[in-house]
Amino acid sequence: MADAMSQSDGKAATSRSRVSSIDFLRGLVIVIMALDHVRDFTTAARIDPLDPNETNLALYATRWITHFCAPVFVFLAGVSAGLQRLGGRTPADLSRFLLTRGLWLIFLELTIVFMGWTFLPPIGVAFLQVIWAIGVSMVILAALVRLPVAAIAAFGLALVVGHNLFDGVGPEPFSQAQGAGDVIAMLLHAPGFVGEPLRGPFIAYPIVPWVGVMALGYVAADMFRWTETRRRKWLLIGGAALIAGFLILRAGNFYGDPSGWTAQETAIKSVMSFFSTTKYPPSLLFLMMTLGPAAIILALAENWRGRAFDFFVTFGRVPLFFYVLHIYLAHLIGVALGLYQGHDLFSLTIVMFNPPEGFGVGLPGVYAFWLLVVTMLYPACRWFAGVKRRSTKWWMAYF
Repeated sequence: MADAMSQSDGKAATSRSRVSSIDFLRGLVIVIMALDHVRDFTTAARIDPLDPNETNLALYATRWITHFCAPVFVFLAGVSAGLQRLGGRTPADLSRFLLTRGLWLIFLELTIVFMGWTFLPPIGVAFLQVIWAIGVSMVILAALVRLPVAAIAAFGLALVVGHNLFDGVGPEPFSQAQGAGDVIAMLLHAPGFVGEPLRGPFIAYPIVPWVGVMALGYVAADMFRWTETRRRKWLLIGGAALIAGFLILRAGNFYGDPSGWTAQETAIKSVMSFFSTTKYPPSLLFLMMTLGPAAIILALAENWRGRAFDFFVTFGRVPLFFYVLHIYLAHLIGVALGLYQGHDLFSLTIVMFNPPEGFGVGLPGVYAFWLLVVTMLYPACRWFAGVKRRSTKWWMAYF
C-alpha cells in the first residue's frame, strides 16, 4: 500500500497540470511586473505612488499590485530547484547547476540587464536588483542543498521571520556607504549606494531575506509530491494563514515591518497606509501580504485552462527571456516618447532615473504602452518557449 501511494505521488510530481500552474503564476506576475517598469520609463508623474498624501487610488493600485512580482519570482525559483531534486538530480549535480546558474544571473544583472536600464556601458556602476537577488540566492542555495530539508526550512524561516529584528541596525536605507562596514550591511540587509548615486553600485536587493524566501520555495517543492487534493488543500490553508497573519500583525503594528501604518484623514488613505509595507528589503509583512495570495492562486490554477491561461503560461516558461527583452523595449518606448515630445536623446538614456521636465504620459498612456509591450513580446516568447521545449542542449537550462 505504501509503495502504491508513493508511486501515485511520484506520478503527481510529474503532472503537466502542476507544472503549468507554476508557469501560469510566474507568467502572471511577470506581465504585472512589466506594468511597473513601463510606468517607470513613460510616466509623467513625479510623486511617490504609495504615499497616501500624494497619490491617487489608480496610481497607488498600479504600483501596489506589482509588489507580488519579486517575492513570487524568488519563491518559484526555489520551487523549481526543489523540483529538480525530486526529479532525481543528486545533491552534487544540483549544487553545481545552482552555483553556475546563479553566477550567470549575477553576470547578466551587471551587464546585459544594466545596459537595458540605462543604455550606458556597465563601467563603474551597477544596479543589484531582482536578477542579482535570484542569482546570489542560488549561489547560497547551492551550498544548502546538501543539508537535510528540515535544516533548509529552519534556515529560511529564521531569515524571513527574524530579519526584522535587525531593522535600524547599520546605515539608513538608501543612504551612501561610509565604509566597508556599511557596504557589508547593505549587501546583507540595508539597501543603499556604494559611492554617489549613479556613480557606483546601487544595492536595491540585499541578500536577506531573499535567500530565505528561495530556501522556503525549495522546501515547499515537496508539496508537489503529494496528490492534487492534498496539495491544493494545504496551499489554500497556507495562503489563508499568511493573509490572516498579515492582517493581525499589521492591524496592531505588532511586528514585521519597520514602518507602521497610521489612520489618515479618509478611509481610502488609511487603507493605502495599511497596505504600504516595506519592500526594500521585503519585510515579513510584505512577504506574507504577497505570498499568501500567490499560494491561493497556485492552488486554484491547477484546474484552470483556456486561452487566457495558456497566454500567461507562455510567458512563464521563458521568464528570463521576457525579463531582458521587456526592459530594452520599455526603455526604447520611453526614448521614442521623449523624442516625440521634443527632448534630447542624451537626457533620455537614463529617463527612468532623471526624466527631463515635461516628459511622460498619464496613467492611461502608461497602460496603453504596457499592453503594447506585452503584445509585441508574446510572439517572441512563444517562439522561444518552443525552442526550449525542442532543444536538447544543456546550456538552454540557463535561459
